[in-house]
Amino acid sequence: MKILIIEDQAELLDSIYNALTKENFICEIVETKRKAEYKIYTFDYDILIVDINLPDGSGLDIIKQIKNINSRVGVIIISARNSLNHKIEGLEIGADDYITKPFDMSELIARVKSLIRRRKFSGEER
Repeated sequence: MKILIIEDQAELLDSIYNALTKENFICEIVETKRKAEYKIYTFDYDILIVDINLPDGSGLDIIKQIKNINSRVGVIIISARNSLNHKIEGLEIGADDYITKPFDMSELIARVKSLIRRRKFSGEER
């Protein structure tokens, strides 16, 4: 599984990267919308982990773009925004899951694995 992590907080970005690579996922990281757009148009990913609030734009725009390119890519939003409207908006544009900051890394890993099961194995363990 190849995962693109889009997060502007360096410490959190490193923590997510380290946690997922320990689980043997192949991860790439970016801190801005512009860098994320370059990556999604250049490389294929199985999952995107996307922060909504980026220094140069909205992660929601990235989700809209990736869904136009590859509707099968899995998307997990991580955000400090915890209002119901933000969650609904993210899910309606194509995100598969929404996790509110702060969160425990074990929860994020469980959600990534769950998304993989739903996408690849119709929900069954393999």
